[in-house]
Amino acid sequence: MAITYRGYEIVPTPQWACWCVSIYATRADLPLMTQCTLRTLAPREEDAVTEAKQNTDRALADLDDWLGN
Repeated sequence: MAITYRGYEIVPTPQWACWCVSIYATRADLPLMTQCTLRTLAPREEDAVTEAKQNTDRALADLDDWLGN
């Protein structure tokens, strides 16, 4: 089940005994996230999604800082 968050689609997938997430921009005007920025692996799906949201927030905040916004 995909979750939409801040214009991105977060897609959790089971991987071995944990959950992994992928994140995709849903609009062309959004910055692309690198896999290393958003790598998350958690024992529960909810934890993986929460961590992905936090990583997204941090990456966007870092981008704003870098751009001087």
